[in-house]
Amino acid sequence: MIERVRVAVVGVGNNTSALVQGLALYRQSGSLVGIRRPMIGGLGVGDIDVVAAFATSEEKIGRDLTEAIFLPPNNFPRLNCELPRAGVPVTKGLVDKTEVERVAAALAGAEVLLYSAPSGRPETARAYAEAARVAGVAFINTTSDPVARDPHVLSSFEVAGLPLLGDDLASQFGTSVVHNALLRLLAERGLTLVSSYQVNLGGTEDFRNLVENPNTKKQSKLNALTHGHPADQPATDQPAADGPAADGPAADRPAVGRVEVAPLGYLPHLRSQKVAHLNIEAQGWGETAVSLDLKLTVHDPSGAAGVNIDLIRIAASALRSGRGGYSAEATSLFKSPPGTAV
Repeated sequence: MIERVRVAVVGVGNNTSALVQGLALYRQSGSLVGIRRPMIGGLGVGDIDVVAAFATSEEKIGRDLTEAIFLPPNNFPRLNCELPRAGVPVTKGLVDKTEVERVAAALAGAEVLLYSAPSGRPETARAYAEAARVAGVAFINTTSDPVARDPHVLSSFEVAGLPLLGDDLASQFGTSVVHNALLRLLAERGLTLVSSYQVNLGGTEDFRNLVENPNTKKQSKLNALTHGHPADQPATDQPAADGPAADGPAADRPAVGRVEVAPLGYLPHLRSQKVAHLNIEAQGWGETAVSLDLKLTVHDPSGAAGVNIDLIRIAASALRSGRGGYSAEATSLFKSPPGTAV
């Protein structure tokens, strides 16, 4: 029998609640509903144990993880499963980089550190990455703060032979994934983009934090809409580059439209649900208008857990096989992998 992955988590919020509850549900039910890859590197969805958790909330510190995930302001619903005590008390998280050694010591026994704290704290994110490197643990950055995109940090993990995955989760079925797919479809079908925008509203603490500390989030969302596109893909808010096209000069090609990401909106009554609105304006044959408006409603923490379950197994498999640095197979699971803009 393959050894279970031992995971430590930073942040005991809604995303961790969705992950911890989901692990229990899938072990008990054997269901494959909502599972993208049942097996990765010989590891199933149930082959993960959370062995440590870090938080800064005084109300959560010292509580068993299975109690702490339900404390306010968490608002992800209870799933239909039995949740036995984890036997994992929540540990005080680091406040600044002077506590790297303490956190590294607390990571003894873990293989993967999942950084799921709020975005907008780049120094804290890099300090936890350093703690993981010191402890010999793989690191996953789910936030928009640049960690895997930092060449110095990435190089240090490569030298240490430790996996470093990031940055910023592309939710299992979130706004960025849907928007990207629609923009690609537009180009593949030969339509010309005129303009496009997305609006995201949510009621979690992560939304509240991002409204107050947007920092790199907007750039990361734009990264998600542009990275991976062909060179002539019109899913960008930058003008097309000069140069010859495949079938004619650049001057003969239509102007590239703009893609806009509106500031996030925090609406507490939405709780763990996210509501997104997408608009695409384009032109087809004969310069006739094409317009698309779409509304997407999802539980944001579920979208995160559905991706984290794969990232944990990718990181653990890379660690166990001695593959340090960034794993290319994780690229589609992030908005801003290495090489995208900061």
